[in-house]
Amino acid sequence: MNIVLLPILPLLAAIFPPLAIRSGRTLCAVAAAVPTVAALLILAAAAPAVYRGEIVQATYEWLPQFGLSYSIFLDGLGFFFAAMILGIGLLIIIYSRFYLSQDDPMGRFYAYLLLFQGAMVGVVVSDNILLMVVFWELTSLSSFLLIGYWRALPEGRQGARMALVVTGGGGLLLLAGLLLLGQIAGSYELTEILQRGDVIKASPLYLPMLLLVLGGAFTKSAQFPFHFWLPHAMAAPTPVSAYLHSATMVKAGVFLMARLWPALAGTEAWFLIVSMTGLITMLVGAWIALFKDDLKAILAYSTVSHLGLMTMLLGLGTPMAAVVAVFHILNHATFKAALFMSAGIVDHEAGTRDIRRLGGLLHLMPISATLALVAAGSMAGLPLLNGFLSKEMMLEEIVHTPYAGNPWIMPILATVGALLSVAYSARLAIKTYLGPVRADYPHHPHDPPVGLWLPVAVLVVPVIAIGLLPALIAGPVVERTALAVVGGQALPSYYLALWHGFTPALMMSAVAFIGGAALLMAFKPLDRLRLATPRLEAKRVFDRVLDGATGGAKALVAALHTESLPRYFATIVVAITVVGTAGFMTGSHAAGTRAHLPVNGPALVIWATLLATSLAVMVLHPNRLLTLILTSLVGLGVSIAFIQFSAPDLALTQISVEVVMTILLLLALNLLPRTTPRETGWIRRMWDGVIASVAGFGLAGLAYAVMTRDFQPISEYHLAQSKPGGGGTNVVNVILVDFRGFDTFGEIIVLCIAALAIYALLDSSLKGAAARRLASMRQGEEAADAHPLMLVVVTRVLLPLAMTVGAFIFLRGHNQPGGGFIAGLVVAIALLMQAMASGYIWTAERLRLNAHTMLGLGVLLAGLTGLGSLLFGRPFLTSTFGYVHLPVIGEFELASAMAFDTGVFFAVVGTVLLSLAQIARVEARAERKPVPQGPSDIRLVGSARAVSQPTIAHSKES
Repeated sequence: MNIVLLPILPLLAAIFPPLAIRSGRTLCAVAAAVPTVAALLILAAAAPAVYRGEIVQATYEWLPQFGLSYSIFLDGLGFFFAAMILGIGLLIIIYSRFYLSQDDPMGRFYAYLLLFQGAMVGVVVSDNILLMVVFWELTSLSSFLLIGYWRALPEGRQGARMALVVTGGGGLLLLAGLLLLGQIAGSYELTEILQRGDVIKASPLYLPMLLLVLGGAFTKSAQFPFHFWLPHAMAAPTPVSAYLHSATMVKAGVFLMARLWPALAGTEAWFLIVSMTGLITMLVGAWIALFKDDLKAILAYSTVSHLGLMTMLLGLGTPMAAVVAVFHILNHATFKAALFMSAGIVDHEAGTRDIRRLGGLLHLMPISATLALVAAGSMAGLPLLNGFLSKEMMLEEIVHTPYAGNPWIMPILATVGALLSVAYSARLAIKTYLGPVRADYPHHPHDPPVGLWLPVAVLVVPVIAIGLLPALIAGPVVERTALAVVGGQALPSYYLALWHGFTPALMMSAVAFIGGAALLMAFKPLDRLRLATPRLEAKRVFDRVLDGATGGAKALVAALHTESLPRYFATIVVAITVVGTAGFMTGSHAAGTRAHLPVNGPALVIWATLLATSLAVMVLHPNRLLTLILTSLVGLGVSIAFIQFSAPDLALTQISVEVVMTILLLLALNLLPRTTPRETGWIRRMWDGVIASVAGFGLAGLAYAVMTRDFQPISEYHLAQSKPGGGGTNVVNVILVDFRGFDTFGEIIVLCIAALAIYALLDSSLKGAAARRLASMRQGEEAADAHPLMLVVVTRVLLPLAMTVGAFIFLRGHNQPGGGFIAGLVVAIALLMQAMASGYIWTAERLRLNAHTMLGLGVLLAGLTGLGSLLFGRPFLTSTFGYVHLPVIGEFELASAMAFDTGVFFAVVGTVLLSLAQIARVEARAERKPVPQGPSDIRLVGSARAVSQPTIAHSKES
């Protein structure tokens, strides 16, 4: 099966659990489990090739211009992590079915879980590093939803926010670092980048790139000093903690370091930064875990510590250290997920996670307690369990690693970390499960249903099996994964076995066990000493930094966001002018070679009129009505210029737009005062004039420079391909609906958004302070004849004619001037005139078209037309055409672009109608006098019956 489906299946399947919950909780869990199982089957199908040493790849172009492609590949490392994510994910789905209460929205939970699962799988199988960043940030977003799942809890919301800020910010660092990495390597494909390690390490940009990439990895994997977010994420439901913080999200940073190991490791900077960061994190996390009383808090800080151990091993930069890191990643996933789920069982059955209120649970819930004790023993590194083996191998590797020339620093600190691990693991086990039975549990504990402890048992089986038969159970997996990590280098000779003889590592383990026992016995005085010692609270620092950043942002916004449109516009114009001037001053200049067109009389008159009108607008702009009329004249002048240059489509469009906008603005003027607010001072006006003049002359100079130079216009291609490629002789229309159809599609979407924005903004004017302010601005006088007879009659007569003209313009648009946009404007003008002549209410009562529906239908039609081409293997919005012969009518052309043009038509008409309808709602005084009923809605003199008779009935009586 195609591996491209590995991340897509869970992402797409996220919609099904919220639907399936209506049929029951079990079916909802099945809806979440099925895509996970399907992805596991795809992975299993690729397993033989991966374990033969092959790389399974699949690539689809996405945005090749930016180096972004949907490239997926499976090697030993990607296979290992994907199997771990999907396998433990399936166990979490089963566990969650029995853990979540009836009050918890299970459908939403599984939807979030599948989103996260798909994103996490995408991270580990991505070949394109930019695609990896997309999935990386999606894990941050989906984990935010999972951590804040219990949104009613303040700690849940705070934990989710903290995780998003830290990991999301790290994602931005990672993006910058991977962009640099792609530039250095000359490719954004990992399969190519990993082959160019020497080039990357020799680059002068290696260090800044490395720091950025490690920033993303360290924040994701909770490395010091970014470790604080992970414990606060424990506010999430236990299934989330078991999944995110044992096998998936927090290991994403570790995976990234392992994935990029061939390209980045082996330098002094890598060793010094990564190994020491991991070692410090290992010690800090273990120390804090020792003194926590909440089960999930102990496990959270122990996870931080073990993540530090993995980071330290990868930082050593040796192939053997990479082998040990892979082995411990596997072991940690098994015992830590089991322990998190065991903590959930304790909370579920005993009603608390506070170990000070627990103890003796081995007697009351023997199955769950036995499984948890085995997992805790593995975490402590007890012999015969898998954690012991990877801990021994870690200590053995550390023994041979000097730091800064000192051979004792790393071994001593690693032994201290192992000692602390023994201590907190033993404290968790003893305080929770051993000792006498208590009488004051919040709830009487007992073993839960099999659905809760079975997933734990499945994970504990490899804990024991790997501990007893490591080479048989884990050997092939570790070897194939480690080979992928080191990039094909030969692995050193090693063997996974329970006994390696009397080695320095064994001595260090003995010291760790003895020291851990001693530390546990001295716990109380040590805890008092810890409490008496001043310490930095990471959460408090984070809150202060966040408050400072928020306050700074507010101050910056207050300084910049002055709500002054003139200031905004002046800033934009000045910036553009400065950049343009800099380009002009630093570039070379030469006179244009194109001959000038002769100046004729009509063109000179139009130019003078435009100039005079523009100056008049500047002087007379306080009068809103006069300004509207003058700006309409400018638009009409531009349309005449289009006609002069043989652009009838543009002229028709310009005229239609001017008419529609003028009518709508005339209607909107009723909602505004007659004149604009008081002018600014003359100094400010002079300054604005200088800015406008400089910018205007600069733009005129740029236009002149372009028009007087020879260049190869793309229009020649459009003219040549309009008929053979697009099936139409009207080049402008073919460009809009075919060559540049995607642009047009975006434009109608923007048009619809603008219409909805008008609707929403004017809706706020119907009530409250805005309505009162609007009422105070309205004019007091009204026209004596609100609906003049001649205007009413003319608009009614012209309505069907205008509709016919609109249909004609639409149908001929592919070969003659016209099209959906112009046709929509013509129809909109006809409907607007009905409102002006007969009033809003009369028009609304007879208009059977819903503006919102037309907007949606327009975008839907245009979008479906584009998607239709994908069914035939062609790019989005590729059009086709053919010729049809019908009796009487004869032969005529049919083009798929007509459906797209229909969508444009509906979007234009819907935008105008929605704007009109909302203006009508706001303008409450428009129909203060009822329109009389009768022919043309005009009262008939001397006919009493006609007053109440409809037009058609009265005509029949006559």
